[in-house]
Amino acid sequence: MRVRLKGINWSIKKLADGTSKTYWYAWKGGPRIDAEPGTPEFMRLYYEAVASYKKKSAETFSSLVDYFKDCSEYKELGEKSKRAYDGYLKLIEAKFGSMPIGALEDKRVRGDFKEFRDSFSDKPRKADYVWATIARVLSIAKDRGKIAVNVCERGGRLYESDRSEIVWTAEDIRTFCGVASVELQAALLLALWTGQRQGDLLRLTWKDYDGTYIRMRQSKGRGSKGRRRVTILAGPPLKAALDAALREKRSAVTILVNSFGRPWTEDGFRTSWDKAFRKTSLKDLHFHDLRGTAVTRLALSNCSVPEIAAITGHSMKTVQEILDAHYLGGRLELAEAAVKKLSEVYG
Repeated sequence: MRVRLKGINWSIKKLADGTSKTYWYAWKGGPRIDAEPGTPEFMRLYYEAVASYKKKSAETFSSLVDYFKDCSEYKELGEKSKRAYDGYLKLIEAKFGSMPIGALEDKRVRGDFKEFRDSFSDKPRKADYVWATIARVLSIAKDRGKIAVNVCERGGRLYESDRSEIVWTAEDIRTFCGVASVELQAALLLALWTGQRQGDLLRLTWKDYDGTYIRMRQSKGRGSKGRRRVTILAGPPLKAALDAALREKRSAVTILVNSFGRPWTEDGFRTSWDKAFRKTSLKDLHFHDLRGTAVTRLALSNCSVPEIAAITGHSMKTVQEILDAHYLGGRLELAEAAVKKLSEVYG
């Protein structure tokens, strides 16, 4: 019976005496099979080569990547995060995919990973994502007992981003709204009054709003248990805008929609937001900074740390850290408010 062997490759070469000879390989680029096709010896050598390749693949960095993609931590990620990981994993595998697991446990290989990271030093954020992805794969492998050492633990960052002093001022908000579409203004208003992430706001549906409260589960967190549920009372300006939009929503499912009345895609929203932002004279303000702005505005409104945490979904520790060390742009206003209170008592 004739057996079809998967991947078999061959090449014909002309010998010095003028004759031709066919060379057979287990696969393209694989080991040569020095036996006559169709013979038991040929079959034996072919299966030995395949078995050796599978064993080798099972003991390399690529096998850890496959393991990572099969773990719950990866499967619970959002589609956007998975796409980001996949892009970097492909890049890393091309460089280190065949590296034996034994070599991964040699602390000297940390230098190899750092050299690879440094090859992207002209793009520090990309370099850091490459490093973080390697570290994450090795962390999962170590946690599951596949390796004993994660050589990429701690350190390795090139990009330093400190947006602690950046908040949207009232003037910034007026300037942006002067050029932004009503759809983008709705997103800004929702961010300022809820303190939620862009992705969570784009996913909000009308089922999440009952006319008084917005109820939602935040998308970021370790597993479903780590994703906080928040219930936010819609403040007067937000409630008025939501109620007006609700009356006109027609068949819209999500609260935020594009100019066609359809749910935003994340890429579509970012493109439209950036296009509107470029029409202004504003500098170095991101949508994400609205979250810190919301925290600052709540603090300026005399909200306590637990009250702020209940709205934004931060832990109380994080809120306190934000007020202590981040969003310093609001400190002048906080200081002025404190002096005014002092003046009312002792002035």
